[in-house]
Amino acid sequence: MRMSAGEKIFQACNTVFLILFSLTMLYPFVLMLAMSLNEGMDTAKGGIYLLPRAFTLFNYEVVLNNPFIKSAYLVTVGRTVIGTALSILVTALFAYGLSYRNVPFRRLITVYAIIPMLFNGGLVPFYLQLKSLHLLNTFWVFVIPYMFNIWNMFVMYRFFRSTPEELREAAEIDGANPLQILFRIIFPVSLPMLAALSLFTAVGHWNDWFAGAFFVTDNQLVPVQTYLQKMLSIDRLEMIPGGAGAEDMYPESKWSDVTLIAVKMATVMVGTLPILFVYPFLQKYFVKGIMIGSLKE
Repeated sequence: MRMSAGEKIFQACNTVFLILFSLTMLYPFVLMLAMSLNEGMDTAKGGIYLLPRAFTLFNYEVVLNNPFIKSAYLVTVGRTVIGTALSILVTALFAYGLSYRNVPFRRLITVYAIIPMLFNGGLVPFYLQLKSLHLLNTFWVFVIPYMFNIWNMFVMYRFFRSTPEELREAAEIDGANPLQILFRIIFPVSLPMLAALSLFTAVGHWNDWFAGAFFVTDNQLVPVQTYLQKMLSIDRLEMIPGGAGAEDMYPESKWSDVTLIAVKMATVMVGTLPILFVYPFLQKYFVKGIMIGSLKE
């Protein structure tokens, strides 16, 4: 179908607008990357817009040699991997159980699950609950409270309900129990949905700074984003958490070029880039259909 002149003009203007809008979202990230790769004293002169003028990796060396950032990375990677896996598993088991039409009190259970989604007791009761469960100042405070996600449960529930009953019936005839049906049939069929929810859950774990700021006091348990939040609030290079005495590790000629803003930008990149690299590996699942590899009715 051929487009009219007005439609062509509209499409061209719309494309230009979306490209410019996308650039406004991308430019701050590019600017921070350029500043993190530029010598600090040179950055202080201004004029860094797209590319580093005095390229250096020393800012990243300072950040990655910080013992606090190393332990923060281990905590963040651990909570992201373990927390995402347990959250998807526990939530999927709950949603899968509700997807059976003959489950007793299914409506009551559904309403009971909706209530915490709309109302909560607040931070103080939550803190007291974590304290009574002896989760404060432990690694599991980042995992156990977030093992069940109500919103993800409803997404999974609707997805599982949309799968043909014939698949389950055929498996039951072959002698499969409900867990075998879940792991061997429902999960493979639901892979695009599970991949998308896993990505959203992983991003939530990676970007969470709140739990580390309020529920742990041990510096060895602080995640990357909490470390970054603390670092962005300081105003002197000597106040960097875990960075005291770092100037003694490097020659004076190198350390004299380091500035607080350059180290902050490098820390932002260190905390941001890893999770961005996850997207390309999961992108392929977003375009796949729900019934790939299953039987047609």
